[in-house]
Amino acid sequence: MISVGVLFLPERLHEVMAASKEMIKPSVFGQAIIVTVYIPILSLTGIEGKMFHPMAVTVILALISAFVISLTVVPAMVAIFISGKVKEDKNILIKMAERVYEPTLKFALRHKVLIVTGGIVCFVFSLLLFSRLGQEFIPTLDEKDIVVQPMRVPSTSLTQSTEMQFKVERALLQFPEVSLVYSKTGTAEMASDPMPPNVSDTFVILKPQGLWPNPSEPKISLIDRMETALQNLPGAKYEFTQPIQMRFNELIAGVRSDLAVKVYGDNFDEMAKTAQSVAQIIRTIPGAADVKVEQTTGLPTVDIVFDRSAISRYGLNIADVQEIPRIGVGGGIAGLVFEGDRRFDIVVRLSENLRNDLSVLKDLPVPLPLQGNTSQNSKNNSAENVMNMTSKRNFLPLREIASVEVKEGLNQVSRENGKRRIVVQANVRGRDLGSFVGEAQQRIREQVKIPAGQWLDWGGQFENLLEARKRLSIVTPVCLFLIFLILFSAFNSVKYAMLVFTGVPLGLTGGILSLWLRGMPFSISAAIGFIALAGVAVLNGLVMVTLISQLCKEGNSTYDSIVEGSLRRLRPVLMTALVASLGFVPMAISTGTGAEVQRPLATVVVGGLISSTFLTLVVLPALYRIFEPGQHSRYTTDQIQDYSSNNQSKHPG
Repeated sequence: MISVGVLFLPERLHEVMAASKEMIKPSVFGQAIIVTVYIPILSLTGIEGKMFHPMAVTVILALISAFVISLTVVPAMVAIFISGKVKEDKNILIKMAERVYEPTLKFALRHKVLIVTGGIVCFVFSLLLFSRLGQEFIPTLDEKDIVVQPMRVPSTSLTQSTEMQFKVERALLQFPEVSLVYSKTGTAEMASDPMPPNVSDTFVILKPQGLWPNPSEPKISLIDRMETALQNLPGAKYEFTQPIQMRFNELIAGVRSDLAVKVYGDNFDEMAKTAQSVAQIIRTIPGAADVKVEQTTGLPTVDIVFDRSAISRYGLNIADVQEIPRIGVGGGIAGLVFEGDRRFDIVVRLSENLRNDLSVLKDLPVPLPLQGNTSQNSKNNSAENVMNMTSKRNFLPLREIASVEVKEGLNQVSRENGKRRIVVQANVRGRDLGSFVGEAQQRIREQVKIPAGQWLDWGGQFENLLEARKRLSIVTPVCLFLIFLILFSAFNSVKYAMLVFTGVPLGLTGGILSLWLRGMPFSISAAIGFIALAGVAVLNGLVMVTLISQLCKEGNSTYDSIVEGSLRRLRPVLMTALVASLGFVPMAISTGTGAEVQRPLATVVVGGLISSTFLTLVVLPALYRIFEPGQHSRYTTDQIQDYSSNNQSKHPG
């Protein structure tokens, strides 16, 4: 006895082959389009590249694998395991969707110009909204902890810094939200993070927010209260950030703040004035916090100015005189000690208590030249030579030929790209970085006169945002052009390729609107969402236009082909949008650690798929009707069969 499945195997194979041939073209080109849209992500470098390269590679490999399986394993399984009479039925949701969609579609075809104009207006309106969105590099993560960095005057000793730091820790431990406080002052034994003794890193470990006296209090409010409490401790300026964020900013931009305004030039005094003017303006901009200028001065130094005329009267050489304080403070080699085959230099200098005594430095003995001879005849300026001269010559104190004073000198001289620079740093709170920098640049251009020979450069996270945006602005148009070429290859028509390509702006409309409704600025994370959205939007249009064109080639009128093709593609378009949207909903509403980076991407995809699906089902058929007016259906509305009951039916000829 032969089973029913074997009897109908040729028929099943024929149907599977016919269905596969019908879907092979849109499937191949659709998958190629989605793979292509992820190419810009692979072009990203730096931090953003490290974050999103794994996602892009995973999606591309998954799409290729699924595509191969869908063309080989799935048809084979259908042909083998599905036997007997197969009845394709629709659930109640699809029936309801078709019942609503059919009159909406026919209304759109009757008023095609109005519908297309409305879509264009929505897109233009979304562009206006996009211009009002802020910009940031990557959303700031809530690390649940805080770093407070006190910066004291450069001359503060390590002992004094430690005593002042204890007061900072005690003040922070008074807050009931704080669980633990520990600090690091100066440079550790492993100098991976060099810092002067006047700077400390204070790590504030917070309790879980549910254990706070007011669990609903935002973290920024707690920071404001801490900042107010620390103002009662004089002698330092305080900067608030987060542990990972601090290292992140320092690694990508060389500064620990969100924004760095770098003042380049040659004259430190003039550069310092410009930097102070820039800092004063930034402090007045809403959202600015922890504004500070790099400490380039304020370090006490012993300044020895030689009187060259006096040195000449005594018959001395300026180089010999300079050796006296150098050897006294820094030390000089007076000889060698041999221990076996090892050698050790004998270094002589003043003891530590004498080196710190200014009067001792002023009274350093300077040997006068011998009668009939000058120090110019000496062969070297070693400490041994100076010691030999002391037994044969008269002396005079250093104060007679030089002034020795303690003055405030340079604390550090920073250089970048071979030029001196002073950095103005600032953090941004409660505002996006892009709009903050835009306002700061405008006000600085209007109110600060940059002297000749100086210029400003904007760094920090904003610098990375500019680099990533510049790279995407080059690669994304190239990829969109590749998508257009793929569409042209699919239809062999510029007109149809342009028609399907309208799905990109239709999808961007919803993505921009969703960011605006949730109050999120544009970031690299949101840009990745727009890239992923473009592929799905074009894929839906490709599937729909392919079927409509096929129906037109079979002899149906343009109107009938649009109606039937749209109704037959309603379910796959809705399924594609629902599956992708539901997959991103948990990311869009997530509040856990790291959700700040995921939310913009998911928000763009969900909002864009909603608008893209609606506009693809309504605007795209109207556009097709405008592109291909053809002739109207040869039948009246009463003669048009209900496609929702049987989307495979044809109108009688």
